[in-house]
Amino acid sequence: MAGPVAEGKPQQYSESDPDKKPSVGPGSLTASETADLETNTVNEKSLLRKLDIRLLPAVGILYLLSFLDRSNVGNARIEGLADDLGMTGNQYLTGLTLYFIGYVIFEIPCNIVLKRTTPRFWLPTLTILWGIVATLMGIVQNLTGFFIARFFLGVTESGLFPGVVYYFSMWYKRRERQFRISLFFGAAALAGSFGGILAYGIGFMRGTVWEHGWRWIFILEGIATVVVTVAAYWFIYNYPDTAEFLTDKERKFIHTRLASDSDATHDERFTWANVLRALKDPKCWLYGLSFHTMSLPLYTFSLFLPSIINALGYRAAIAQLLTIPPYAFAFLTTLGVATISERLHQRAIFIIGSAVFAIIGYIMLLSNKDPIARPGLSYAGTFFAAGGIYPATALALSWPAINVSGQTKRAVANAMQISIGNLGAVLGTQLYRSGDGPRYIVGHSFALGYLAGNVIVSSLLYFILSRENKRRDGIAPEVQEVGTLEDWDGDEDNRWRFQY
Repeated sequence: MAGPVAEGKPQQYSESDPDKKPSVGPGSLTASETADLETNTVNEKSLLRKLDIRLLPAVGILYLLSFLDRSNVGNARIEGLADDLGMTGNQYLTGLTLYFIGYVIFEIPCNIVLKRTTPRFWLPTLTILWGIVATLMGIVQNLTGFFIARFFLGVTESGLFPGVVYYFSMWYKRRERQFRISLFFGAAALAGSFGGILAYGIGFMRGTVWEHGWRWIFILEGIATVVVTVAAYWFIYNYPDTAEFLTDKERKFIHTRLASDSDATHDERFTWANVLRALKDPKCWLYGLSFHTMSLPLYTFSLFLPSIINALGYRAAIAQLLTIPPYAFAFLTTLGVATISERLHQRAIFIIGSAVFAIIGYIMLLSNKDPIARPGLSYAGTFFAAGGIYPATALALSWPAINVSGQTKRAVANAMQISIGNLGAVLGTQLYRSGDGPRYIVGHSFALGYLAGNVIVSSLLYFILSRENKRRDGIAPEVQEVGTLEDWDGDEDNRWRFQY
């Protein structure tokens, strides 16, 4: 496992001595030139804070809106959605499934488009498109309209998360990405809290134009997405070479620090051969399986939590409010686990620990034989479930970002992970059937089983990656200055070491 690297010390060089200035062209840096650059006047710690302030809030807001617009259907359900559209049996679940089918199909194509365009164009465009679809979902008049809207919501949202994970890899060093991905994913937990607050408030609009308030949930939250995202064309930046908020000296420094441990500085052209590299790599499939085993509990929790709490005997408005604390707890555990994981440079063990924490929650939910008489036990179980699911998912989603080298391969691997992962969500949407409450034995049992599966997959990845690192240790020494190598062959190069 790659060891920690010192961070945050001010770097200085003499501007009066041009011979001391580094060359920053790809492949042009020698070890001495790199050392000279690291004596630059750029303060690395301050620069990282500057990048975080400029990049993380922008994409975090987009993901918060994304998760809000995909999961607010759970809030809408208990505000009269099913009754108004005449849903019977498990037709509501079919609508949830169609979202993920669209999501899975368009995941990889969207990341290929990102690679061939720019983040400033592609990410806000996707967001505006799904904001329009989310708004239109509030005026559907029948079941067919609901199904079509859910499918296209999945299509338009499919490119954001894998796109942002790839985007981070072009700004941050390997050891810095996992923490940023966790912060970014923390917006999903915040979306759950905001969703509960908004649904509670919007619920009071029932009787305004329409009898029930569910339409206003979609319309107002969808319009908010469109309005906020128009500004994203200005506050989303492309890559360090063109970002307006950086000085030339900072660009050179970023170029060199990225070259020290990743391929982000390579001028890699898109080729289908590099796409196939990802598809042929078993580790990329395992990264996908790691998220697959988390996506079912993640999405069943976020989509059905209002229904689960409502089935405990609480009326709709109170159930909306009671969804807020578990999500707030999940946000705190996500940040806490990510921070400790980053400091200790450990990934797999914290994924496993978080999954076990969530398993405890589902054991509490399943063991409560009379949830209506004892709602406190089941409600406490939702805290354990949320507090484990979200940090485990955040860490699992960082596998490709920190371990796949080769820009196109990494972009495809990120998309593969989300596509494979969301197949678990497709199954999950069919598990919490209308007649299964309040215990929801089938749904909770599947979630528990999938979490146990994640423990197995994460343990397997730990074993495979550590064994591969040991094998490579006997062949060639590790080289971290990947960006300076002209003969670099991606993570298949024996000089590359995996992080686990």
